[in-house]
Amino acid sequence: MSGVIEVGDVKVELIWFDSLGAKSSTTLVTTPDVKILIDPGAAEMQPSYPLSWDEKYRLLQEALEAIIRASREADVITVTHYHYDHHLLPKDFKEVYEGKLLLIKDPNKWINESQWDRARLFLTQLIEVFTGSFDENMLYTETQSFELKDPLEELPIAASKDYGDYNARKRELLEKGRAWLKKLHEKLWQKGPWCKEVEVKDKFKVVFADGLSFKFSNTELRFTKPFFHGVEYDRVGWTLSIVVEHPHAKIVHSSDLQGPVIEDYAKWIIDENPDILILDGPPTYLLGYMFNNINLRRAVQNTCKIIEETSTKLIIYDHHLTRDKLYPDRVADVYATANKLGKKVLTAAEQMGKKPLILTIES
Repeated sequence: MSGVIEVGDVKVELIWFDSLGAKSSTTLVTTPDVKILIDPGAAEMQPSYPLSWDEKYRLLQEALEAIIRASREADVITVTHYHYDHHLLPKDFKEVYEGKLLLIKDPNKWINESQWDRARLFLTQLIEVFTGSFDENMLYTETQSFELKDPLEELPIAASKDYGDYNARKRELLEKGRAWLKKLHEKLWQKGPWCKEVEVKDKFKVVFADGLSFKFSNTELRFTKPFFHGVEYDRVGWTLSIVVEHPHAKIVHSSDLQGPVIEDYAKWIIDENPDILILDGPPTYLLGYMFNNINLRRAVQNTCKIIEETSTKLIIYDHHLTRDKLYPDRVADVYATANKLGKKVLTAAEQMGKKPLILTIES
């Protein structure tokens, strides 16, 4: 088996994923019209991952080398959010971005504090690396006022979910989330300064992609509006999911929906009905810390629903999930549903004919 999946004359190449031993979901999609490198980034595995730091570092370097090779082929680079397993800093990886159209998450709204800072670091380094110095007039612009709307209004399925004995606690968490969102709007997004889209001729062009579509002859590249990175009002922030559609194939890359946990995001995937779905799984390695069993059940049920209600034959189920040795048991219903319906749910490693690294390590 190979990390290259072909649907007609569209190719999907799995560059690096967590199941190979470093955090990443980098994917190269090649159509007859354009080559799109989705989220070129990688990071070392967490402290609990059962390898030495030397081995984690070695695997990270292997991931970075694979990403650099893939970037040489790309016309377009996407950055769905500003975690380092989804983007690399230009100061260290100039060659990844040179000559590219960069379609990136809006750095000015629907973004948390840490990613606000990382986005500005990313854009500042782009300017410095490709012009030789930083001119703040190239980057910063006036803050734009906008009315804050509750994002739960666009999530009717999740908003109406009955959690039984957990209902009171869920309401409490949602109220805290709304207060956090209001503070972000008032203290960060509306204070600025805002960044503007940047272009250095023949070097790079940055476009903020939230909710937009881009046409490359017969290929359409679509970005969702910002989705929660996990549960409702997740403090980790927001991310964009991606659709690449060509007359011969449709690819959906979920980025970091963590399951998806939120039912409305599962419905969005079902409505898209892709040929190939690249789906990040729930972060079961964080159970009892930043992720609970209620949201794990939601993620598993949502994934089963996607399997049942789409004609999607192949799901690459990786990222977050394969950081935990117990993941096959914790999402067992997903695999049972796929087997019952004759569909493939594979990690990137398995698509390449390998066993996920976490399952090969002696405890």
